Amino acid sequence: MSIFKRLMKVGQAEAHAVLDKVEDPIRMTEQGIRDLKKDLQGAMTSLAEVKGIALRTRRESENHKKRVADYERKAMMLLQKMQNGEVDQADAERLATEALNKKEEAAQEAIRLSQEADRHEQMASQLQSNVNKIKSTITTYENDLVTLKARSKTAAATKKINQQIVNIDSSGTIAMLEKMKQKVEEDESLAVAYGEMAAIDRNVDDEINAALESGSNPATPSVHLIELKEKMGIS
Repeated sequence: MSIFKRLMKVGQAEAHAVLDKVEDPIRMTEQGIRDLKKDLQGAMTSLAEVKGIALRTRRESENHKKRVADYERKAMMLLQKMQNGEVDQADAERLATEALNKKEEAAQEAIRLSQEADRHEQMASQLQSNVNKIKSTITTYENDLVTLKARSKTAAATKKINQQIVNIDSSGTIAMLEKMKQKVEEDESLAVAYGEMAAIDRNVDDEINAALESGSNPATPSVHLIELKEKMGIS
């Protein structure tokens, strides 16, 4: 096996290894994202419920604080009416005492509800932190998924290219190019040979005819021709 083929085999093997490593993480990441989105939906629902309870409890606490002020105001009005002689003293003091008892109950309930609202708000804050963490994790996983998919495509393209290169080498394309080169060289050699043969076949008569056809520039007589003319008395 040539070094070229061996290099291609190594590249192909590495591409397969990358694909093997990438395919499973892609599926795992996709599943992880789906699971996290379900968890996020559940956490969002719980967060909304806890926030709703906290708001309602805080509102009830504020309402009890208003009752505290209202009962105190009523107790003061009863005592004022007693002082003005509008209400019997015993009844005024009894009702004022009842109002003050209601005020104390409302104050205790306001404190209890306020503490309960604090706990719900703290729980909502923890849930909000968890929701933010899940959102961040989903974003990270989605970014990783994009990277893994890009790596998968690159590995697949590398594998395909390497396979094509290996197939081209094994199909004998290089051998065909070598044969074509030899054929061209043979044709060139034959062309030169035919040229040389054509030059040999050109005899003296052809040269004479060529000289006569040229007309305006007659060939210079050779020494033998001049001697022959003198011998024959031809000027």
